[in-house]
Amino acid sequence: EYMDSLDRQTRVLDIATQVPHGSVRAYVMGERGARNEAATDEDIEKMAEIVREGVAAGALGFSTSRTMLHLSKNGEPVPGTFANKAELMGIGRALGAAGHGVFEMASDLTPAEEEFNWMKELSAETGLPVTYALLQSPVEPDKWRDMLNLTDEARKQGANVTAQIACRPTGMVLGWQSTVHPFIAHPAYHEYAALPFAERIEKLKDLEVRARIVNDTPREIGVLGNILTKGFDRMFRLENGETLEYEPAADDSVAALAERTGKNPAEIVYDMLMEKDGRGYVYLPLLNYTLFNFDHIHEMMRHPATVLSLSDGGAHCGVICDASFPTYMLTHWVRDRSRGERLPLAEVVRMQTHDTARLYGLNDRGVLAPGMKADVNVIDMDKLRILPPEMVFDLPAEGRRMIQRSEGYRATIVSGAVTFEHGESTGEMPGRLIRGPQRQAASVQAAE
Repeated sequence: EYMDSLDRQTRVLDIATQVPHGSVRAYVMGERGARNEAATDEDIEKMAEIVREGVAAGALGFSTSRTMLHLSKNGEPVPGTFANKAELMGIGRALGAAGHGVFEMASDLTPAEEEFNWMKELSAETGLPVTYALLQSPVEPDKWRDMLNLTDEARKQGANVTAQIACRPTGMVLGWQSTVHPFIAHPAYHEYAALPFAERIEKLKDLEVRARIVNDTPREIGVLGNILTKGFDRMFRLENGETLEYEPAADDSVAALAERTGKNPAEIVYDMLMEKDGRGYVYLPLLNYTLFNFDHIHEMMRHPATVLSLSDGGAHCGVICDASFPTYMLTHWVRDRSRGERLPLAEVVRMQTHDTARLYGLNDRGVLAPGMKADVNVIDMDKLRILPPEMVFDLPAEGRRMIQRSEGYRATIVSGAVTFEHGESTGEMPGRLIRGPQRQAASVQAAE
């Protein structure tokens, strides 16, 4: 019924669904599932049946979370975080029974070797793709290489395992309107936190207020909170003239700037946030940037067992804005990178079209060929650029989300219909719900 409802709606682009582990677990197990108790054989059987039904109805696969970064509103890990091998294999076999579907998981930076064993076993048994998120760990900066070696070995043994990687760090965009910022734990700031934005900025401009907030001692709010309020060696100015700097050098950090100028780093951050009439941003690359460069990302992207992913535009949307990843691949990695190797344009296009489509069984798109789906971007590469993030309040109850616009797309075509011209909507709504794997055009089959 959910997919039928989606099917009745009009939109500018195609969408697809996955069966979410947390929802299924909570539905079957109730509070036991929410508390992450171990599933019984009966629980597993019921969950597997729901997953099989969902995939048979057209979901592209199943998705689960194994990371401690994903917490529910009460601060507990989301349902399924600690699911054992029996539960995961039981659900995976349901995909096998349905005959298609990707088993996807968000992992804790790099899954441990024991985690990898069941992933390999599941894929080898069912023949279906198993895919996991892979980022550079700040604790074990070379662990990603171990995981790719395991992935290589699994593939040699007949398993279809793929790592999903990001083209830049998972970065927090910190501003006065963001969900969090470096002064969020300063008691002196909270005297003004509830004021409407314009009034708050006027107060924050006051030099006495600035001094009180900057010199205040933040409350302890855990390891992540300490990085957020005191991690000046990981904070950078996001905007550098007309460009956005997502690969800054360590010497460009707030801490390095403070050392060179003799200023208090908190003062520097405060003043950065006050730029653009209180709409300035500080960039804090949280994951995937341990060594302050993208060399490891370049190596990941050239590996045959990886696929570009993680361009998150819907979660943590008050402080993370990664939906610009696809455009960033074309601007930074193809055209603008100066601190290391770039990538060929044709390779980047293939990675973001053909390769991602094939992983999810969307064989009707991803290449320009007769009989294939006519989805095309017409791009002026010389003018292509990403604009600074901006906060909008267009969610229900005026909820906030960070968006990032771009320039240089002359036209966007979906299923042969022009949906956007020079960034403006044409009103065409050819998007549809994708139900399950899609067949490849006969002409492309013959060519391959």
